[in-house]
Amino acid sequence: MNNSLPELQYVTSLDELFWGTILVTITLTMHGFGMLAVLRVNLLVKNRIGKKTRIVVNLFPIILASWMILLVHLIEVLVWALFFIWKGAFPNQSVAYYFSLNEYTTVGSNFNLPLHWRLLEGMLATAGLLAFAWSTGMLMTLAQEFQDRHVQLYKAQYEKVPPAPGEGHDP
Repeated sequence: MNNSLPELQYVTSLDELFWGTILVTITLTMHGFGMLAVLRVNLLVKNRIGKKTRIVVNLFPIILASWMILLVHLIEVLVWALFFIWKGAFPNQSVAYYFSLNEYTTVGSNFNLPLHWRLLEGMLATAGLLAFAWSTGMLMTLAQEFQDRHVQLYKAQYEKVPPAPGEGHDP
């Protein structure tokens, strides 16, 4: 076994731990404020829609929330990419953003950080996993509200329909 490979000589530094912790904290703080904004806009849109029963109209708040959540994730990735550009880890903004997005989504990338920043690859993926879990919970909540509303509408509609001949009340 060759112990002279740079990867085998890697040692986690306090600098890496410090910046990784700061970036994860920034990411999740941004995500928290982003999710609060999604909830606020969702409530405003639902209030505007009111009691309308058309499924497409009632689906709009979920679609809007999905777009907003996607935007929040993309901005969070941008923060990581800007850090990597600031630290000179990549030759340009496109590569930094591409790498950050792929690591954030845990897809992985054919690029790597310089050896002294390698721990941040895992920390970036961890931040992405936590943010996606939070977003999934948010969308599940909104989807459940949508489904509950439409189940109630279908039940109300069904109860108003008189039974067909030969069905219904027993003599």
